[in-house]
Parts: sequence; C-alpha cells; structure tokens
Amino acid sequence: MCKNVGNAYEKDRTIHMNSKSHDKETDKERQARIYPIILSEYNPAWPEWFAEEKTNLERLLGKDNIVRLVHIGSTAVPGLMAKPTVDIQLDIKEEADAEKIVALFSYPESEYICLYPPDMITPPPHLTVLKGYTAAGFADKVFHIHFRYPGDNDRLYFRDYLIAHPETAAEYAVLKRKLFKDYENNRDGYTEAKGSFIKEITEKAREEMPL
Repeated sequence: MCKNVGNAYEKDRTIHMNSKSHDKETDKERQARIYPIILSEYNPAWPEWFAEEKTNLERLLGKDNIVRLVHIGSTAVPGLMAKPTVDIQLDIKEEADAEKIVALFSYPESEYICLYPPDMITPPPHLTVLKGYTAAGFADKVFHIHFRYPGDNDRLYFRDYLIAHPETAAEYAVLKRKLFKDYENNRDGYTEAKGSFIKEITEKAREEMPL
C-alpha cells in the first residue's frame, strides 16, 4: 500500500494541535500551508539533482525495467525560473507490473510517497512518486517522478520547445509570476491555470519539432 501525501505531514498536525493559529485547520488547509508554491530563479544545480536521483531510481528499479528516464519540467530549461522541484519522467514497459513497482517505493521508512491510484488524474500507469515531502514541509531537494508508458512525449515536447525558444520561456516565466500571486497556497489551482499555455505550446512543438 502506498503512502498518502497526508501521512507526510501527520506529525506536523500533532505538533500544532494546541496552536491557536492552526488548531482549526483542515488537512487540506494544512497541506497548502506547509507545501506552498515556491518560485526560484534558475539553479544550475538542478541537473545535478536529476543525475543523482536518476542513479537512485536505476538502482531501485533496475535498468532493465526502465525504458527511458529523463529530466522534464521547468527545472530542465536553462535560465527559467521554476518551483525548486525536479520533475522526472520514467517510462516503463506496458507489461510491467505496477503493483510490484509500487512495492519498491513502499518499504518501511521509505523517503518516497506513492500516489497509486493518484489523487490527481494522470495517464497510465497512473503512478506518481514524490520525494522530499516531510512533516514540516519541503526537504532541501524535492522530486516528482511521473511514471509513463513509452510514447507519451508531451512533456518532452514542451521542454524542448522552451529550450529552443527563449522568448516563449520568458513568456512562461511572466505567467508564473502572475499566477503565483493568486495561487501561492493552491498547488492544484496553479497547475490548472497554466494548462492552456502548456497545451498551446505543446501543440506548436508537435508541429515544428517532431521527436
């Protein structure tokens, strides 16, 4: 059984039970408070974070079970401001046993949090793994690992288009700053609000730069 994100901040809830400012918080409100949207200027160490975690994942899963493992998202675009969370797309074979993969991340004291089935809608195999979510908030390094089957290239199209078109990356940065003001404590809302821009650019990328 995978852990729920809520388990990561269960201790935080206990710590604040007697606090006047937090004792009436719902779980959703508490989660929003300790896991807010954070925007950072580009950090050249992000590719190194990816390389370190790539090694961890290859060791945990075995290279034979991995079709492709790539750095995606804004932290993969040099110079682009981003949430300091490294997104990774990990492609597995369609015949892979998702339950066995989940078990690899669900051992006692695991630093990973599995969403399976996830709380959000994602493409098959409907598995997302988080790392860096603690009871007190974010760790120094945070990762979102998105499991996919081969052929799901939308995030790569978007990444590569931003790298090839700095002016579009700059537009995306402006949009992020604008949305941050309204969605600092609403991660789902922030992600949804970027959706139309991401969809538009992904469609352009498919036409201009086929993988």
